[in-house]
Amino acid sequence: MSGQLIVGLDVDTRQHAESIIESLGDSVDFYKIGYQCFYGADGFALGKALLAAGKKVFFDLKLLDIDNTVEKGVAAIAATGATMLTVHAYPQAMRAAVRGAAGTGLTVLGVSVLTSMDDKDVAEAGFARDTAGLVSLRADQARQAGIGGLVCAAYEASMVRQIVGPKLAIVTPGIRPAGSDSGDQKRVMTPRQALDAGATHLVVARPIVEAADPAAAARAILAEMAGGTRLA
Repeated sequence: MSGQLIVGLDVDTRQHAESIIESLGDSVDFYKIGYQCFYGADGFALGKALLAAGKKVFFDLKLLDIDNTVEKGVAAIAATGATMLTVHAYPQAMRAAVRGAAGTGLTVLGVSVLTSMDDKDVAEAGFARDTAGLVSLRADQARQAGIGGLVCAAYEASMVRQIVGPKLAIVTPGIRPAGSDSGDQKRVMTPRQALDAGATHLVVARPIVEAADPAAAARAILAEMAGGTRLA
């Protein structure tokens, strides 16, 4: 189960990130580095240090640009030995990312619809679909592009699995332990619910990094993940 738990290092300083990593020790071997850590806490260097220490790193950078820029950016991240990288799930960006990651061990993930968004937000953004419809479209486009997986809310994981087949990774943020506050996330599930819905990896940030005892919080989430019967 520990390999399915990705801890989001959503902190402002490298010192803070390293203190969390030290606290978690061997209980966690997979870390996500997103905007906050990448830009504010020397996250690129931190990611390379984690990789050198034998950890897995998910650079959550949500790349979107012209094809050449995406391709070269993905190739640069792939050269670090990172495990996962996100791009926005636009067809052109995903195809460029596949070219950039070719021949490497990097899994490119397409971000479908952010878990902070609901149907109203999707409509405001100008899409003539509801949230599920847009996720469905992006999942099919990801499958056609040949990327390694998709990021989606756990609520959509079962639907996405039916579209992309058994091999692609499904990474679900917006995970909250049973009884915890959902914060600014609008489409959340507990760890066990997400796995039962078909997720392969769970991203958990605030419930761990903001906990008084991050290691205890991670162990509790791993225990929740281990409970029940896997349905997908």
